[in-house]
Amino acid sequence: MRDVRRGRKLKRIAKQRKALLVSLAVNLIVRGKITTTHAKAKELRPFIERLIHRATPGTLHTNRLVNRVLPKIAATKLVREIAPRYRERTGGYTRIMKTKIRRGDAAPMAVIEFV
Repeated sequence: MRDVRRGRKLKRIAKQRKALLVSLAVNLIVRGKITTTHAKAKELRPFIERLIHRATPGTLHTNRLVNRVLPKIAATKLVREIAPRYRERTGGYTRIMKTKIRRGDAAPMAVIEFV
């Protein structure tokens, strides 16, 4: 019997997938809004929302938890600027909007941004 796996492979091995998600998360934190493929945006959403949820208390422990995953610049911006905006919110920190089809390979594109 086939086991149901969670998440998409995105045609990458596990280390490359994690590096891709970290890179997308850093760009989203720094810029506030990024354009990527729809599949990558759907994979990025739970990853970034988990980080925001961890960073909302703003304690030293939560800062260290976020620093394990993200580089220092992105982690400090997340803890000091982005997470305090969502203290009263229980979830749903990001929004994914479908956009056009990419011309080169017909991949469905999407914009992911903070609410």
